[in-house]
Amino acid sequence: MEKIQKFWQWFVDHNEQLVAMGDLEDKERQELCNALQYQLTKYCDGLTYEIGDATANGRSLTFTAEGDTDLFRYVVELVDNAPDLDWWEFIAFKQPMGTGLNVRFDRYLFQTSKMFFQQLECEEEPDLMGLRIAVEGNKADDEDFQVGVYVTLEALLGEFDCATLIGYMETVPLPDEPFKQGFQNLDDLPRCAEWFKQRRDQ
Repeated sequence: MEKIQKFWQWFVDHNEQLVAMGDLEDKERQELCNALQYQLTKYCDGLTYEIGDATANGRSLTFTAEGDTDLFRYVVELVDNAPDLDWWEFIAFKQPMGTGLNVRFDRYLFQTSKMFFQQLECEEEPDLMGLRIAVEGNKADDEDFQVGVYVTLEALLGEFDCATLIGYMETVPLPDEPFKQGFQNLDDLPRCAEWFKQRRDQ
C-alpha cells in the first residue's frame, strides 16, 4: 500500500503539468512522461500506461500490464486506490476499441473486416478459447506479424478478456471462401467471446 500511496502522491504533485502536458515543449513533455513511467515502475515493474488526448472532460489514464495476468492484480489495486481528481478518468486495462478496426503494428496493417476466425477447443484448458485466425498474407514464421494479430485481438476484446479468455492462437492463410470453410468474420469475435464467457461462468 505504501508504494501505491507514493505513486499517487507524485501524481497529485504533478497533476497540473500532466493535465496540460499538450502545452509543454516536446522535451519537457517527454521528460514528464518518462518520470511518470519511472514512478509507475517503482510501484510495479512491468506496468505501463496510456494517456488519452485532452477533451472537454479532461484526460484518461489507462494502466496496462501488457497482457501479463500475473500483474493484473497490481493494475486493479492501483486504480482502486486512485484519488478523486478533476479532469482525470483512471482506467484499469486497455479497453475494447469497437469493431471495424484498422490496427497498425510494426510494418503491418490489420483490418478486422478482412480477417476471419474459427473457434477451437483447448483440450488442456477447456475454460479458455482456442482461435484459428485466417488473414491475407499470413506470415506464420514472422514474430512481429503474430504479435500484430494478437494486438488486433486485444483491440477487439480489451486487454483483460483477451488475456483471460484466449488460451491458444494460430494463424492460417485466408481461404478463397472463408464462410464456406467454417470461418466467421473477426468483427463477430466480441459477441462470441461474451457468449463463451457466460457459458463458462455458469
